[in-house]
Amino acid sequence: MKTLLMPDPHRAQQMTTEELREHFLLERLFVPGAISLVYLDVDRTIVGAAIPTVTPLLLGTDDALRSAYFAERRELGILNVGGKGSVAAADKVFEMEGLDCLYIGKGTREISFRSDDPTKPAQFYIVSYPAHQTHPTVLAKKAQAQALQLGAQATCNQRMLYKYIHPAGIASCQLVMGFTVLASGSAWNSMPPHTHMRRSEVYMYFDMPPEARVFHFMGKPQETRHLAIADRQAVVSPSWSIHCGAGTAGYSFCWAMGGENQVFDDMDAAPVATLR
Repeated sequence: MKTLLMPDPHRAQQMTTEELREHFLLERLFVPGAISLVYLDVDRTIVGAAIPTVTPLLLGTDDALRSAYFAERRELGILNVGGKGSVAAADKVFEMEGLDCLYIGKGTREISFRSDDPTKPAQFYIVSYPAHQTHPTVLAKKAQAQALQLGAQATCNQRMLYKYIHPAGIASCQLVMGFTVLASGSAWNSMPPHTHMRRSEVYMYFDMPPEARVFHFMGKPQETRHLAIADRQAVVSPSWSIHCGAGTAGYSFCWAMGGENQVFDDMDAAPVATLR
């Protein structure tokens, strides 16, 4: 598991494009036949992916965690962005189709991933935060997510937001997780932008053509920067940074947050006219 330390906003202002990509962009999470994980010092977040092919993959612990097993003091959210597969956890097997979400509570000793068809493997995106109590492991289908229509065609940001792990949905300690799908012809996500000082966030962009890119905007509202992001890459958004983007083609993204609270609309607005 790679460890990634977040720069403060003053250091970020001075970074080159390559330095920004090195510190904020997770470029190669989805590796066939492997589990890839990155440990972030911001809110002690772990972000990763598992793509099981011929054999199942077991989620083990790491020296960075100083734990007997991965979920000894942690909770996980898992979104399948690939083919059919299953996750074995809490002595149960959870069958997952594309865009199904699984929450795994603290104390789950063995977690493993399997694909139904190795030629069309499941692609399990993983986000984990420390947990202070145990909540039940719960599987939710896309139809069970709380769906919200946001934006408008006139402002090129019409989109559907699906909430899975949140106070009115699947219970957790601090993890909030779901995904957003841009409407045909729309480009902008999370517009108008915002920050939220009480938690950090990670965006993982997916369902993009190989040649397409999302231009993800980050930084303090009056010191913005951008990163060009490809399919199935993730970007870390610390509490001081805006997070919005525009794509060259249709795309979706998984958002996950952790920190002081779980109130979804606890945001500090950054009106478009004030951006620099």
